[in-house]
Amino acid sequence: MDSNELTNIIPIPSLWENLEKLEKRLFEVTVSEDSYLTEISQYLIKAGGKRFRPIISLLAGELGTGNQERVIDAGISVELIHLGSLYHDDVIDEATTRRGVESTNRKWNATLAILAGDYLLARSSELAADNLGLESVKLLASTYAELVVGQTKEVQFSYSTTHSKDDYLEVIGGKTASLIRTSAKLGAMASSCSKNTIDSISSWAWHNGIIFQITDDILDLNSDSETLGKPAGNDILEGTYTLPVLIALEKNPKKVKDILLQVKNSEIALAEVLGEFNNDEIVEESKKFVSLHFKQSNEAIKNIENKKIANILNNLNEYLLQRSN
Repeated sequence: MDSNELTNIIPIPSLWENLEKLEKRLFEVTVSEDSYLTEISQYLIKAGGKRFRPIISLLAGELGTGNQERVIDAGISVELIHLGSLYHDDVIDEATTRRGVESTNRKWNATLAILAGDYLLARSSELAADNLGLESVKLLASTYAELVVGQTKEVQFSYSTTHSKDDYLEVIGGKTASLIRTSAKLGAMASSCSKNTIDSISSWAWHNGIIFQITDDILDLNSDSETLGKPAGNDILEGTYTLPVLIALEKNPKKVKDILLQVKNSEIALAEVLGEFNNDEIVEESKKFVSLHFKQSNEAIKNIENKKIANILNNLNEYLLQRSN
């Protein structure tokens, strides 16, 4: 996801000014009285990232008339949950890199990575309680529960060749779409939007989150390692069988199961068999799911009265759609 492209898609100078304020405040709210914990907790913040979730919060905030400082805090709260989950994910996956740098669990250790992730999650709740209100705290807590359920399902299905496409959609709904939906909802709530607007932007964001993850999973298979920042097909190597793999399994179960077993046992190099999962037929089948959620997402924004923002939301969907081509 390219920052310059996002700037072109969202031509709202005040939003990008608020994002700069958000970036600065991210560092402020993650300072601990223990400087060692501060260093670890801010490590991935310093590593960068496109801040897609807080951008969605800021964009949703444009639909209301509320205090922009509260909207910024909404964006920070969701980003802290996202960052905290990344620390935990890297421990679960035994990752070695994240955002082009050595992963936290590798640079320090798994215990400190978990503690830093916990700290970021706690700071999210504290910030929301201080500045956003009880309803927002409850929303963040329930969203994190969804994220954990999605992550648990993903671990449960690790290396499984028998789980379904519906299982996959449940996983990505929990681990990706739920937080993107909450990013929009929290920003709209912080900006005092009407219930109709909050519901509409939340529905848009849920389907956008599904699009985001499916296109990401397609990219994992058909982009080069330099673009991805990790080996192409890394999900397969980690035993996470995403939509294109499940479609391949459905089409040719015996052959694909055998390939996946050989890859798992290091009997064959993944690069030699990637074509089984990213050929035109598999990619086009995967994109049917993207198209369905694209339509549903754009249907939701018909109820948004601010047509400038509605057009931007449509363009964000288009951007995600195009990046997998």
